[in-house]
Amino acid sequence: MKTTAPAITSPKGYRAAGIHCGLKKTSAPDLAMILSDVPAEVAGVYTQNLVKGHSLQRTIRLIGQQSTTRGILINSGNANACIGSIGLQDAQDTAAAAANIIGCSPDDILTCSTGVIGQRMDMQSLLLGIPVLISSLSHSQEAGHNAMNAILTTDLVAKESSAKIDIGGKRITMSGMAKGSGMIHPNLATMISVITTDASVRSPLLQELLGKAVSHTFNRVSVDGDTSVCDTLLIMANGLSGSDEIKSGTPECELFFDALTQICTDLSRMIARDGEGATKLVEVEVTGAASEQDAYLAVLAVCRSPLCKTAIFGEDANWGRILTAVGYSGASFNPEKVDIAIGGLPVCADGNALSFDEKEAKKILHKDEILITISLHEGDYSDRMWTCDFSYDYVKINGSYRS
Repeated sequence: MKTTAPAITSPKGYRAAGIHCGLKKTSAPDLAMILSDVPAEVAGVYTQNLVKGHSLQRTIRLIGQQSTTRGILINSGNANACIGSIGLQDAQDTAAAAANIIGCSPDDILTCSTGVIGQRMDMQSLLLGIPVLISSLSHSQEAGHNAMNAILTTDLVAKESSAKIDIGGKRITMSGMAKGSGMIHPNLATMISVITTDASVRSPLLQELLGKAVSHTFNRVSVDGDTSVCDTLLIMANGLSGSDEIKSGTPECELFFDALTQICTDLSRMIARDGEGATKLVEVEVTGAASEQDAYLAVLAVCRSPLCKTAIFGEDANWGRILTAVGYSGASFNPEKVDIAIGGLPVCADGNALSFDEKEAKKILHKDEILITISLHEGDYSDRMWTCDFSYDYVKINGSYRS
């Protein structure tokens, strides 16, 4: 598998665009589209929050009814959520406006929205922006980056990843983009992500592989413990590479899955690293758990603990907070067996304090990326999750999000 310069337009047959139409109070871009030149097989995973935005409700319904799509229309600056039936109509109207220009059915255009909840979208600005957006569609890398930038909200950096694999003598490209910075937690969160590929893969297999890839990538990211209402990950496969169809249980399927998992991993790490107000990317790894569930519960508790996350921001090797979080996680283990290391520096053995160099610990915690390892010594199961620290800026950002 080879990595390549990332852009959502890198696979054959995809155009993209991103513009400012007026949904955001600033002049930042806020409307994006990714369009396949031909109908593409599609699959998706979505937030587990019972409350779901109207654009997302429409997309879930369409993917449940059909196996292909032409494109995805994404707006930022407004979640199009919790405003009643008019929100569903607004999503349908925006898709219809785009479809009318493209020359396809409105049902061939999926919709995603992200931003403030409980406020209606400025439909006049949105509908005026759609013709401009579609006229800007291009296969270029720059167009892909423009689409990426148009879906951002509190993000500070773009999140893009690509990979190339060879199947049957044909080069297959896969590219992904994502937004997400706050309200991030397993079972998806405030993130919108799109993956495009020119491989030939039928929708049922695409859905299966996407679900597997997400389980230990996007669903192993926690920024703040919140899960929002618009969260969506969609993948499109248009087959324009000319390769043979990828079938389940084949070496080609494994190769495709590895590429998909790598892109999901890359994007997940970028989301954690760009957490609202974050200064550090933190990876927490639990080993030696008695069960898969115990490993997950332990790693989850540490990653969502405000006390652990603020200690990391303050570069304080307060490992007692880590052990305490594992203790209340619900995982089954003997506290007198637990070992903890921060950046490879042992700080706890058999559940008890170790003498360690505080200056060395401070140096480790000053780094941009930090690994915390927790060994339970109860079995053979392990898990890992990415998170970030909590800084003063997290409160500043979220204390005035609507204003």
